[in-house]
Amino acid sequence: MLHESIYKLGIRFRNSKINKNLEFLKKSQFWSIEQLQAYQLDRLKEILAIAYAGSPYYTELFDRVGFKPTDIKSLSDITSIPTTGKAALLDNCPKIQQEIDDEKSYFTETSGSTGKPLVFYRNQDWDGWHNASVIRGYSWFDIAPWDRNGYLWGYNLSPLEAFKTKLLDGLQNRFRLFSYSDEEIVRFSHKLKKAKYLHGYSSMIYEIAKYVDRHPDLKRQIDLKLIKGTSEKIFDSYREKVFSAFGEKVTSEYGAAEAGIIAFECPQGNMHINMETVVVEAVEKNIVITNLVSNSFPIIRYELGDYIELDLDTRCSCGREAYIIKEVTGRVGKRIFGLTQSYPSFTLYYIFKNIAIKHGIKLNFQAVQKVKGELEFRIEKKLSDEQKQFITGEIKNYFGEDISYRIKDEETLISRNGKFKDFVSDLD
Repeated sequence: MLHESIYKLGIRFRNSKINKNLEFLKKSQFWSIEQLQAYQLDRLKEILAIAYAGSPYYTELFDRVGFKPTDIKSLSDITSIPTTGKAALLDNCPKIQQEIDDEKSYFTETSGSTGKPLVFYRNQDWDGWHNASVIRGYSWFDIAPWDRNGYLWGYNLSPLEAFKTKLLDGLQNRFRLFSYSDEEIVRFSHKLKKAKYLHGYSSMIYEIAKYVDRHPDLKRQIDLKLIKGTSEKIFDSYREKVFSAFGEKVTSEYGAAEAGIIAFECPQGNMHINMETVVVEAVEKNIVITNLVSNSFPIIRYELGDYIELDLDTRCSCGREAYIIKEVTGRVGKRIFGLTQSYPSFTLYYIFKNIAIKHGIKLNFQAVQKVKGELEFRIEKKLSDEQKQFITGEIKNYFGEDISYRIKDEETLISRNGKFKDFVSDLD
């Protein structure tokens, strides 16, 4: 009851629109596909008009191809608008961002495909839709947002930031891993005995599952209702180990900060598109997203960078008719191997994020591993000796002496299979 009361008070303080939008989503989740498409068309007309009127980037883009928002008569008419890639989104942030009258705004940051952060502001209604979409997905598994949970996400080694994060986690009835040492994994795993769900990076869920599976006594004491993986591809080996450890499959949540919640997997194992808030296209299997609620930072026909397979025909036995994403490829979460430990690849993001925050230096980077215990850091720009020292300091903070490294500046960042990755590994 305490955590439920804290949660409800927090929602009122943070964003009262979450509950309003959640109430709508719980009704619309069982609409027919025709109802969902009709709703999408109405919202599409609105967001295109908002983008054209208030975001110079879209004004120029639409005018260049002779498109008017009033041209939209059906969902398929959206293909008249050129797509926008990640580079264009990053380069045109000020020309896309707009203020929405009488609404709060929420600072949002995502690392971007090369480590250069995408920074923008969500308006209050958009934030409300985003959070309500997550909570609706939890409700499919009989999970309340205030239930005790384990969280495998980012962390910051700054003592002050770590303290603030722990305080916020406590208010939200959750606990997380702040270090990926064996001792911390043991401590975190035992805390799961009192948790109802586990969520976060799929590669780290896998690491926890491996430990639990090796300890039958602990396994018997853990009873999770939901294990949600996000931000990385969920490999079949992950699924097998998680089921062996917890007796539950991994549920997938698919989304991005700028795109919102794109899809959420139901208990029957189908990943339903969040059709009330996004239009999803598959252009030669490349996912293209139009966010229907992102009024303050319109996302129109955005190439997210993943490859997907859509299923427009299956009608799920759960009763939800929203279209299904059968497969997502390209969100691969590989491990960095030290001499004695392994590390999640998103550690790289925090190394360079800390450099940007502490020193105001934003670097496009790529890390390459060909040998266990060694990393090569490729930086696009020329670095001063001082900047190299900043990078060295953060590398040592996260990896200590477990990894030797080489920093190479003025490098051309390479792609594999036509898609850029900020971490490239030749190791399994």
